[in-house]
Amino acid sequence: MSTLKITKNKIKPAVVASIEKGSIGEELGFEVGDQLLSINGVKPRDLIDYKFLIAEENIQLIILDEKGKKHTVDIEKDCDDELGLAFTEALFDELKQCNNQCPFCFIDQQPSGKRKSLYLKDDDYRLSFLYGSYLTLTNLSEQDWLRIDQQRLSPLFVSVHATEPSLRSKLLRNPKAIDLLNQLAWFSEKRIQIHAQIVVCPQINDGKALDKTIHDLYRFAQGNFPVVLSVAIVPVGLTRFRPSNDGLIPVDSFCATQIINQVESMQKMFYKSMGSRFAWLSDEWYLIAQKPLPSLNSYEDLPQKENGVGSIRSFLRAMDEATRNLPIKIDQNKTCSWVVGKLVENELQKPCNRLNKINNFILHLYGLPSPYWGQEQIVTGLLTGQDLLKGLQGKELGDELLLPSVMLRQGEKIFLDDMTLEELSSSLNVSVRIVYDAQDIVNKALGKA
Repeated sequence: MSTLKITKNKIKPAVVASIEKGSIGEELGFEVGDQLLSINGVKPRDLIDYKFLIAEENIQLIILDEKGKKHTVDIEKDCDDELGLAFTEALFDELKQCNNQCPFCFIDQQPSGKRKSLYLKDDDYRLSFLYGSYLTLTNLSEQDWLRIDQQRLSPLFVSVHATEPSLRSKLLRNPKAIDLLNQLAWFSEKRIQIHAQIVVCPQINDGKALDKTIHDLYRFAQGNFPVVLSVAIVPVGLTRFRPSNDGLIPVDSFCATQIINQVESMQKMFYKSMGSRFAWLSDEWYLIAQKPLPSLNSYEDLPQKENGVGSIRSFLRAMDEATRNLPIKIDQNKTCSWVVGKLVENELQKPCNRLNKINNFILHLYGLPSPYWGQEQIVTGLLTGQDLLKGLQGKELGDELLLPSVMLRQGEKIFLDDMTLEELSSSLNVSVRIVYDAQDIVNKALGKA
């Protein structure tokens, strides 16, 4: 039996969202909406607990169905057998929110009056382990540290920003932020690994401070057990809604060029020493500096792709593969449009041109700025419904508009400004299709899906 001890209160049941076909869950007759109350007498706090608790040969589940009837289900299985259940939430208790006051926090740079979920400051180590979201380590209790150790929650993704204690405390506006180096030493002792992130704020944590931060993290990447696996360096993002006296300066082309030169110099040294570049710049630095993106292989195994480090090169490779065997023509004339953030428009023009060589087919690529956030150069995922309405008004959209899924809230058809997909489609008078990856873009553009 599992020895997992749960001490937290306010644990909600885990609500079943879907059941995998052919799974144990389907065989047992689980239905969407069923509530999992306990496993072997223990209420799981989150998806991590759930996975630990079901890793037994004999388990007993207490289930509450949608009619309010409780069921006891006894299961005998192999330890590594999954039940095939997915849940509506990853956390069954409360989200651990951020206790910092970072002036560059994107959550605080939004207008008021939008849906509540937009203002939740996730600083939860469990979501970091499960999905790679970043945490600062400033809000962890002794029980949290103990759980990270006991359940081997590795790797975690940590927002560092600076390793000099007073500077990190200033950036996070939190006296607890000074403990980072001690926390890294704890990770080393417990053999738990992290991926690190540095958000660079010009004239605050760049220059010598950035050099110190990266080298301090590099020290923890040495030896037989590297604690810090990679470092992502990203530029601060500022919106028009931020306070005018926050003391922050936007990244310009000159600053981006300086940071590129600084980090690439360190990359060469790290590669010579340990066979890895270790620290990588997010794609925005090169786009802001109007410099070519590094080659795909320079990102090695893309450890921070989800943080925008090498994601464009990776996507371009996927587009190359998706457009390798295009038809000479399609049977019926078709025109469609594809919208992206203005920052990445030039990089995506080449695969778009390949598609436009197909007879009877036209694809319009539109790279848009964001008046909503007050940013001319913006990534695709931050475009709002209002940005699309303003930027696409009067444009030739064709038979349908291809819209990247990163613009929408996961699982919902709603933009960051609370505009719905239906409202956008109606206002632009065009059919909208959501696209998820390179192959999906090509397939839907050509009517194959």
